Amino acid sequence: MTIQWFPGHMTRARRQIQDKLKLIDVVIELLDARLPVSSRNPMIDEILLDKPRMILLNKSDLADAKVTQEWIEYFKKEGITAFPVDASTGTNVKDIPVQAKLLLKEKIDRQIAKGINPRAVRGLIVGIPNVGKSTLINRLAGRSIALTGDRPGVTKGQQWIKVGKEMELLDTPGILWPKFEDQNVGYRLAVTGAIKEEILNAEDIAFFGISYLMRYYWDALEKRYGLQEFSKDADDSDSVIAIMEQVGRVRGCVVSGGRIDLEKASRAFLRELRAGKMGRFSMEAPY
Repeated sequence: MTIQWFPGHMTRARRQIQDKLKLIDVVIELLDARLPVSSRNPMIDEILLDKPRMILLNKSDLADAKVTQEWIEYFKKEGITAFPVDASTGTNVKDIPVQAKLLLKEKIDRQIAKGINPRAVRGLIVGIPNVGKSTLINRLAGRSIALTGDRPGVTKGQQWIKVGKEMELLDTPGILWPKFEDQNVGYRLAVTGAIKEEILNAEDIAFFGISYLMRYYWDALEKRYGLQEFSKDADDSDSVIAIMEQVGRVRGCVVSGGRIDLEKASRAFLRELRAGKMGRFSMEAPY
């Protein structure tokens, strides 16, 4: 299955971001902690050029903590400040303005030396759809300002939002890239909910997700769906389908003749995986 999604408002967003860059002090790049590479738009480097940047590994409460720490060390070696946050719960969100000022310390010190009272830091938040930008902004602002939703493509325009007296943030629509050269990138994004389900085949996405959990998080999968009679070593199509059918039985997705509604079972599995019902998991590691 080829996964492509590039709505028109994303093309406009790219142009708008480029137009606003001259007003920006620091870029806050929001990634999904479960898949930092797949959720990092390769077009962003071209758009943002050499602006100071920090990386926030969002949804860290859903990611494998050990793997997230490996990513922090990886980005540190690349000379990039990165740390885990969770916009939904507020984990580490208060550290964002502090880290932004640290990135701009030399610039701020020069202004103070010249007798200039530094203004609020202007930050640009960028990230792919459904990575949690609007939720993060609302958490930083302490009130509901940005639209939020559990589906990609909620934010359609740009807006400046004040975060106390220290920061002003520019929210932007999430930007995906026109085509995934590596189709596994598309599958990972689909498993975690970054692509609209209406354009996907739920069974294909669930198949990919179950295959991955069988290899790396079998215990969680086994416990959730009662797979004691199944083998984690039998990583083939028939085994994955058998597990999908078991998910359907456990979740009541049985239709006439005792058959399993695989589409319904697949959607149930994806909802539970995304909600953290099987515990923490990461789909990418740096090493």
